[in-house]
Amino acid sequence: MSRRPGNPSRRLVDGGGLPFVGTIHSKTRSSPFLTIGLVLGAMLLVGFCYHQSGGSRNDLEAVSRVEGSTSCTVEVQRAIPILKKAYGDSMHKVLHVGPDTCSVVSKLLKEEDTEAWGVEPYDLDDADASCKSLVRKGIVRAADIKFPLPYRAKSFSLVIVSDALDYLSPRYLNRTLPELARVSIDGVVIFAGYPGRQKAKDSELPKFGRPAKLRSSSWWIRYFVQTSLDENEAVVKKFDQAATKRSYRPACQVFHLKSYS
Repeated sequence: MSRRPGNPSRRLVDGGGLPFVGTIHSKTRSSPFLTIGLVLGAMLLVGFCYHQSGGSRNDLEAVSRVEGSTSCTVEVQRAIPILKKAYGDSMHKVLHVGPDTCSVVSKLLKEEDTEAWGVEPYDLDDADASCKSLVRKGIVRAADIKFPLPYRAKSFSLVIVSDALDYLSPRYLNRTLPELARVSIDGVVIFAGYPGRQKAKDSELPKFGRPAKLRSSSWWIRYFVQTSLDENEAVVKKFDQAATKRSYRPACQVFHLKSYS
């Protein structure tokens, strides 16, 4: 879902050179120490811009905010330690549903005592070698989530979905959400985008078939009530406590639903 942004440091160069050049020339004779300081400052500024442009995967979420978009799939990866605190043993057998699920599954499999599977709602034609390996092993599979999931009831302790429900109309949500609850034992975690944040660039819309329909928290809560899906208040409290302790602030809306009894 997420794409590596262009390098913000280009704005320093395209504007006609580094912003301190004129100052450097005018002060060279009178203050060589000032010249050296300004040059070092300019180099640090360029380095900072490069780092923010994607030098580290941990900065991806921050960069996406600047561009006006947020990948909830990336957010799932950031939230794994918080989810483990909130769900405990329920993180033993996890299904992730959403685009770029291979990255989430790969990270979950690195966690101790955690089994993970994934469902990619779109094609996997451009998947990398690591993802194709997960597909060959049957750990990750492509499936249209508008139809019944290819799993038996209560196959997973926890189901996590991101960057997928935002693209479904209520008609298909009525089918997909009950399916997610059906295959889970201890709950469903939904990572949904906030209204006003663009989820896909125009060039990506053909892949998704429709633009994201970002809903408010009140919309989702009304929808859960109408479809008899209850929020897990006990888990919500644990999640919030763990998030506060770790100074974690989700860039997406996070909902915790109970499975069907």
